[in-house]
Amino acid sequence: MSKLVTIYGGSGFIGRYIARRMAKEGWRVRVAVRDPNQAMFVRPYGAVGQVEPVLCNVRDDDSVALAARGADAVVNCVGILAEAGRNTFKAVQAEAPGRIARIAAASGVTTMVHVSAQGADADGPSEYSRTKAAGEAAVLAHMPNAMIVRPSIVFGAEDEFFNRFASLSRIGPVLPVVGADTLFQPVHVDDVAAAVVKGVTGHASGVYALGGPDVKSFRGLMEVLLDVVRRRRLVLNIPNWAAHIMAFSFKIAGVLSLGIIKAPITADQICSLSEDNVVPAGARGFAELGIKPAAMAAILPDYLWRYRPSGQFNEIKKSAKNLRNT
Repeated sequence: MSKLVTIYGGSGFIGRYIARRMAKEGWRVRVAVRDPNQAMFVRPYGAVGQVEPVLCNVRDDDSVALAARGADAVVNCVGILAEAGRNTFKAVQAEAPGRIARIAAASGVTTMVHVSAQGADADGPSEYSRTKAAGEAAVLAHMPNAMIVRPSIVFGAEDEFFNRFASLSRIGPVLPVVGADTLFQPVHVDDVAAAVVKGVTGHASGVYALGGPDVKSFRGLMEVLLDVVRRRRLVLNIPNWAAHIMAFSFKIAGVLSLGIIKAPITADQICSLSEDNVVPAGARGFAELGIKPAAMAAILPDYLWRYRPSGQFNEIKKSAKNLRNT
């Protein structure tokens, strides 16, 4: 019988790509998620019965244990960008990875890959970065041979970064950002998945910092985006003090509206944006894994075209205009 991998958070942005790649490797894939009914789209990633979503709450020992039962390897992709209710940074990013590692080890699982984030630091400026570091430490305490990947900002068709700002670019003449000079090293989601597969199949262990071939400031990323979507907008940097006032105001509005109003940015995210998010010098990364990461220019046009003024007809209209001028 083929081997089984349990992917916690396997229907999420990164998890679904890992699930697809593991199915292609011939593994059976158990996708552990909060709502299996919302994850049925993963089933066609493999043959009938090869990829199955199952119910799991990573805050509960019994739920995690049930999902890990019989697995040869586990992958943790669960993470959040903002806290909501019981899904706090501590619960999801510090405690849950340790719980998964502890239970997996007790169940006889010998292989684990944990998806962390670039900038994970026990002394970092944000709760996000500190809990990411705590989660890594908890994993290694129970699974010292685990593979930990730290991607910079991840992009792809379902991302919440380029899609979000591309959508905002359609609204007005200004594209506001916080931390315009902060550096990023965007990495394609499928390249992250390829790295994870190396760990699951036993070809890698330890910590790997994952970044693509492009290093750009936040402002530079927005300029790349605007070029792809064919729009001219002013990229306006919001000072940190103003951003904190805005974050506090939206937090109050969210409480008063019982969660209906969602904050576009939080105070913790502002703190995260105060530090560069790039691969540190000397860190192991894609080169050591034998993977050549994709550049943004090769991927972004494939899914951001819909934000162009004329969408899929943009190039046709441009060609027609050239014909009229000849």
